[in-house]
Amino acid sequence: MVEQRLAGPIIRVSIMTMILGGLLYPLAATGISQLLIPERANGSLIYENGHPVGSALIGQNVQDPALFHGRVSAIEYDAAASGSNNYAPSNPELIKRVEGTLQEWKKENPSVPLNQVPMDLMTDSGSGLDPHISPEAALAQVDRIAEATSISKSRLKELIEDHTEGKEWGFLGERRVNVLLLNLALKKE
Repeated sequence: MVEQRLAGPIIRVSIMTMILGGLLYPLAATGISQLLIPERANGSLIYENGHPVGSALIGQNVQDPALFHGRVSAIEYDAAASGSNNYAPSNPELIKRVEGTLQEWKKENPSVPLNQVPMDLMTDSGSGLDPHISPEAALAQVDRIAEATSISKSRLKELIEDHTEGKEWGFLGERRVNVLLLNLALKKE
């Protein structure tokens, strides 16, 4: 008898919770986001000639030697599968992947000694989607891009400096360069 008396309130509370948490809250959060930060709410898409070419929030797998390359991604930049393998430094799979990445780097960037390759070009981020690299990682690619594009090294360095973002709120994180935005500027040269 006690169970039958509780069934009605339990069902009503469950339905109200589903309506509030599953419908009203997401609608309110989306509406407020659209009002306050519409660019971010819509995925921070970047357009070129009226067509979306990517998101400022998600890295891309750039293979063209005439463009800046971003960080490696354990998930091939698949935003639906955000995450990383979280290997320990001694894990044989991580060592094998980093060695392969170093060999590829050496082929593409022979003028940069391996001991000067920025670490962020050899390791993936926690999400596997990071669209940024360090300014040092961008500068390490200047020789290759200058050779492939005939753009002067000094102009490439200016582009990097122009696209270097400061620390978040002036004190959090590190200086960084959004690879997609930098490459779009590079293509206009």
